[in-house]
Amino acid sequence: MSDETDRTPFTDGYVVPIAGLMALLFALMAGLTAQRALSGDPADAVLPVGFSIGALAALRLRQRYAAASVDSDGDVSDDETA
Repeated sequence: MSDETDRTPFTDGYVVPIAGLMALLFALMAGLTAQRALSGDPADAVLPVGFSIGALAALRLRQRYAAASVDSDGDVSDDETA
C-alpha cells in the first residue's frame, strides 16, 4: 500500500468555517453576559471575559489554520480569505 500524499484529509475544509462560527458564538455569549457583569458584582465579569478569551482563541486558531492551508496549497479559495 502506498501513501498518497496528494490527497487532502477529510477535515481539510471544515476547520476554518467551524472555528469562525465558534468565535462568533463566543463573542455573542460575551455580549449577552456583559450587561450582568457591568451592573452586578465584579466577580460576574469573569464570564464575559472568559467568553472573550474563547472568541479570540478561536479566531487565532482560524487564522493559523487558514495560513497553514494556504502555505500547503499555494492558492486560496474565497472562503479562506475572510
